[in-house]
Amino acid sequence: MEQAGALGFAHFLAQTDSLGRAILAIMLVMSVATWYLIVTKGIEALARRRRSARFIALFWDSPSLAAVERHLEEHHPNEPFSHLAYHAIVSSRHHARHGLNRLNEAGTGADFLTRSIRRVIDEETAKLESGLTVLASVGSTAPFVGLFGTVVGIMNAFKSISTSKSTGLGAVAGGISEALITTAVGLFVAIPAVWVFNYFSNRIEAFDVEMGNSSSELIDYFLKRTQQRAAAK
Repeated sequence: MEQAGALGFAHFLAQTDSLGRAILAIMLVMSVATWYLIVTKGIEALARRRRSARFIALFWDSPSLAAVERHLEEHHPNEPFSHLAYHAIVSSRHHARHGLNRLNEAGTGADFLTRSIRRVIDEETAKLESGLTVLASVGSTAPFVGLFGTVVGIMNAFKSISTSKSTGLGAVAGGISEALITTAVGLFVAIPAVWVFNYFSNRIEAFDVEMGNSSSELIDYFLKRTQQRAAAK
């Protein structure tokens, strides 16, 4: 009973060799990186959603496009939708000034605007995807790192049995149970990483749909403005 009571994570940490401590240190780094990304990307997502909602309301409620441009120049595009609108405004004006002189290069206003907006969407998507590779790597490798520690612990347990000449299940049960700690730690590290990776992957897919819809609305908006200016002339 005294031997059983001595078993546990603290006992494992005290008795394990440098390889076991290195495995635990690796999983600690994985866990810290995972939770750092969870917290930072979660905070960024909430702040980005609030800023986006405010800007979309400001854009459609503004009396003129010049007012929107002044707002963007004063506050700078700090979230995807304002970034998208800013480049749409700049691209639309650039094509209106130079597109007619270089029609073969620039194409129609819709084509030029679509290419510019597509670049912005790709840039914003790449920003959102930053860090997901770390989560995917942690989720896929942490269980195997823990399993490797378990295998090493079981090998050490059987080695200690051979040197002590002990027999029976009780002689090996304690060492094996402590060796399984690294597998449990690996799963503890991997499960949040997999959950959060799947969540943010789904959010990025939804983001692409939202940005695609917004880009279509912007293109229609600027094309109508172009047609109105042409009709006024």
